[in-house]
Amino acid sequence: MVIVVMGVSGSGKTTIGQSMADAFGWDFQEGDALHPQANIDKMSAGIPLDDDDRWPWLDRIAAWIRSENENHRQGVVTCSALKRTYRDRLRRAGDDVRFVYIQVPRDELERRTRQRIHFMPTSLLDSQLQTLEEPAADELALTVCGEGTIEAMIAEVRQAFALDSAR
Repeated sequence: MVIVVMGVSGSGKTTIGQSMADAFGWDFQEGDALHPQANIDKMSAGIPLDDDDRWPWLDRIAAWIRSENENHRQGVVTCSALKRTYRDRLRRAGDDVRFVYIQVPRDELERRTRQRIHFMPTSLLDSQLQTLEEPAADELALTVCGEGTIEAMIAEVRQAFALDSAR
């Protein structure tokens, strides 16, 4: 299984994803590290990405998922995965790809993005929220409240995806 921790910028994908991978003893991949430099430059300049910008990045994430599958490994990767078409593309990369959508109110997202150092400026938050298509009921996705504790979120993931509580 590979779990894609998804949500808009500032939702806590990296913190929760890394904590989840550590708790499960799985591999972890920070999705932002797979962005082509052109994407980072564009976002750093306050310019939102479009689909043409995102496809190569999503393909790099899909390649990581395929590698995990081919090597019979389990992993957690972060990716905004804002649209269903993006999630579908990632889902096709492996046999058992699941999504954990971190849902956080806009005011909290703005507070978080203002407090961190990241190439994604707070000014792009609105474009991400406009692009976001929350996972539909027929997708293999779990929605968690991003304002809860990390431990509670991990427990919720364990239960939803029937993961053994032992490492």
